[in-house]
Amino acid sequence: MSKVSEAVENRTDSPSQPPGATPPRSNPLRAAGLAFLRQREATVLVVAIALIIYFAVSSSNFYGSANLTTWLSQDSAYIMIIAVGEVLLLICGEIDLSVGFIFTFSPFLMHYLIDFYGFPAILAIIISLIMGLAVGWVNAFLTVSVGLPSFITTLGTGFVLLGLVNTTSHAEAVPIPASVTGIGHWIGSGTWSEFIWAVILVILGHILLTRTKWGLHTISAGGNLLGAQEAGIKVNRIKYGNFMLTGLLGAFVGLQVAFQTNTIDPTAGGYQPMFYAVTAAVIGGTAMLGGVGTILGAALGAIVLGTLTDGFSILGVSANPLDIIFGGAILVAMIANVQLARLREAGRSV
Repeated sequence: MSKVSEAVENRTDSPSQPPGATPPRSNPLRAAGLAFLRQREATVLVVAIALIIYFAVSSSNFYGSANLTTWLSQDSAYIMIIAVGEVLLLICGEIDLSVGFIFTFSPFLMHYLIDFYGFPAILAIIISLIMGLAVGWVNAFLTVSVGLPSFITTLGTGFVLLGLVNTTSHAEAVPIPASVTGIGHWIGSGTWSEFIWAVILVILGHILLTRTKWGLHTISAGGNLLGAQEAGIKVNRIKYGNFMLTGLLGAFVGLQVAFQTNTIDPTAGGYQPMFYAVTAAVIGGTAMLGGVGTILGAALGAIVLGTLTDGFSILGVSANPLDIIFGGAILVAMIANVQLARLREAGRSV
């Protein structure tokens, strides 16, 4: 063996520490911190905890039992449920702007079927949910098969649904049919029913996205559409399914809110639920351009938005500047998202 190769071997076998020395131990706290930063949900979790602490310190009413149901079951749950569908659509490169109007139309359809045509309550509810699936199918057909941008497609179907609601209801609210009171308790009028449904659907959505071929194919369709098609993935079927699921969730949330308020209101729903759900998804780590997303992160994003809404109300902030504060808080959350994402990337490179 030459002297040069012998020297290289000695350097490889014996690093810059004396023979017999104990190798340096890794810092477990640092390792745990880096592991935490690698999770896409880390950003929004930090923001959610910070906001909860702030409002809890600012007012003892925030964590009172009476306010917990308002905060979690009314202000956060409906965003969480709609966000499940929007995350799946955003990941595969699409969006649904009509889901808030499906939200509005669903309870009116139930009302018409029961009070005008004498349908049994359960059948009317099932048909109202199927309506959400049908609108989702139309959105998918116009987007996937016809080739329209999903932004334009769902904007158009949303306006059609809004026009149907205003025309048939004369823009007036109506009480929910008496025959749905019992089942409505389990869907939306029970104290914690909305939040329980939200948790169940978020868990199911997370499993669907992370543990099934459907989720893998959804990510593939958004990350590399051509590659997914060449790999034999039925991208069109994936997009049809995700549009229909989003429509179904929108219809379900519309029924929930009607049962919770005991009123079917033509001004309920609209753009706000959709924008909040998309905002929750993006804050939670879902990319607007597709290919990347997390349903757990979107659920935490919904908690952030619900915390802001409820917290400012508890503090007595006037409704006039509330949108300014709300928008600023969203921007701060997004800045924190970007900064922690950079730390996450730095953690991967270490």
